[in-house]
Parts: sequence; structure tokens; C-alpha cells
Amino acid sequence: MSGEARLPAVPLPPDRGPAARVAVALVAWLRVLLRSSYRRDTGAASRMRYAQVAGGAFAIFAVIVVIMIYVDAAVMAWQRQLPRDVIVFFAQVTEFGRAAWLLIPLALMMLLIASMSSPLLGRMSNLVFAALVARIGYLFVAIGLPSLVVTITKRLIGRVRPSELGPLAFEPMSWRAAYASLPSGHATTAFAALVAIGYLWPRMRPVLWVYALLIAASRVVLRAHFPSDVIAGAACGAIGAWLVREWFAARRLGFVRSPDGGIVAFPGPSLQRLKRVAGRAFGH
Repeated sequence: MSGEARLPAVPLPPDRGPAARVAVALVAWLRVLLRSSYRRDTGAASRMRYAQVAGGAFAIFAVIVVIMIYVDAAVMAWQRQLPRDVIVFFAQVTEFGRAAWLLIPLALMMLLIASMSSPLLGRMSNLVFAALVARIGYLFVAIGLPSLVVTITKRLIGRVRPSELGPLAFEPMSWRAAYASLPSGHATTAFAALVAIGYLWPRMRPVLWVYALLIAASRVVLRAHFPSDVIAGAACGAIGAWLVREWFAARRLGFVRSPDGGIVAFPGPSLQRLKRVAGRAFGH
């Protein structure tokens, strides 16, 4: 963990209570996240990554336009023929695509770590906390930020949800839920989680792919979104999580640039070390 950003020492004695420690720790972590000093990467590998993502985004935009014109209406007509049991199943599945299911536990974990922070725990314990906060903070921002941006963007675009008006009806700058179809917020959250969690724990990607695809499909099956909305949301979530990883890696928070120009995650603390630190923290 030598490369991890260090958790700033919390200058409060234990008798001040956890609420004060939480406030000081959160402010200190926010300063680290927003600090202006970072390692600017201007190498060829970095430029290639951004060029590839930009090219991919343009290609996805073109695909979305084609699907919007030629596919969306046909898929919505097919949806009317689905059995009721299929719709009921996906109605239950889609609830797990809400951002709150992911963001609230992540926020609670950060608050818990902040409440346990104390300079009396020593340098190693603070480094373990720093490693955890870097990862949890990355997941929170990588999932929450794209979801927030899409929530605002879909209101500005004002595309109508599937209805008798068809797939090409728009009312820009509308803040009505019926005109908040493009992009899909659920798909954004699901694919941001797929990419963000997959960067930290690659072995979970098969399960994450199943989760993301089920959430995306549920939005079409339930006539909440057109297929093009879901594709747009998936792209926003994936690219957003990628951009947040770039931000964190430039500040050596949870990620670091490898000699070949790629980005890799720092190894996290072992389970045994986590248990020891938790025991010391709760002992205080």
C-alpha cells in the first residue's frame, strides 16, 4: 500500500466523539480528492486511450440514431406480445437498477470508516483506511456522477417515453417524467457499476455483465425506455466510470499508471489486516 494516498491525520482525541471525527475525516478526504496537484499524463498511450474512447463514443452515437429511427418502434410493438409472467419478473429485477441500492451502502461504509479514524491508531491503520476510502470513494463517484449527469441530461433532451407518440417525439427542457427517456438512468447505473467494480475486482465481471444486461433489458420489457435509450445509458455509465478512474489514477488514489501507459488498481489490504485494524478501531 505504499503508493496509496494517505488518510490525513484526524487531529481529534477519541473523547470528542465519532460525529466530530466523521466531519474532520470527510473534509480531509475531500481535499485529497480535489487537490490540484496531480501527475499529468501526456504520453502517447494516454492520447491513444482518449482517442479510442472518443471514437467509440462517436460510433455509439451513430448506432443510437440508427436504432432510434429503424428499430425502436418495432421493438415496442414486439413488447406488447410478451407474456405477463415475463413482465412481472422484470418488474422485480428493474428495482435493483436504482442508484440508491449501490450509493447508500457505499456512503455508509465511508461514514463508518470516518467514525473509526483516529491518529491514535497509528500509521499502518490509517494507511489501511486510506486504501479502503480510495476504493469506496472511487465506486461512489464512478457510479453516482454519471447517474447524476444523466438525470439532468435526460430532462434537457426531453425525449418521450414509449407511447402512442412514437420514438421521435421530443420536448426539450422538459422536467416531466414522461419526457425523460434518453438516456436510461437505470442502464447508466448498471453499466457504471459493471465497469467501476470490474476495474477493482476483474473476477466479478461475468456476474456484473449478467446484472447490467438484465437491468438494461428490464427497462425495454417494461416499456420504460426504448432500446436506444438503454444503449445510450450504458455508454454514459461505462464512459463515465472510465473517466472517473482516469481522475483517480492521476492522483494515485486507488489506481496507478503502469510503465506501459495503462492503469492498474493498487492491491488492497488483506482480510487478516482488515480484521486487525477493525479490532483496534473498535477497541478505541
